[in-house]
Amino acid sequence: MRVFNIHEAKTQLSRLVDLAARGESFVIAKAGKPMVKVIALHAPEPSQMKRRGFLAGHIVVPEDFDRMGSTEIEQLFGGNA
Repeated sequence: MRVFNIHEAKTQLSRLVDLAARGESFVIAKAGKPMVKVIALHAPEPSQMKRRGFLAGHIVVPEDFDRMGSTEIEQLFGGNA
């Protein structure tokens, strides 16, 4: 994540607002110490960013998933099946 000091943030405020609006969050620091994180208003909260298991209960994996197509694969690669 990019870090800008306060002076730079003040002089380039318009550009930095556009940067955040495009979804690129950044940090404003004072004397090298991070003070605030700037993000777009429409950015999802960390609790809303659910990735793993989002299809749980919506799909079913067959019991023979690890063996599906094994005969055809063995034939393609010179197996004895």
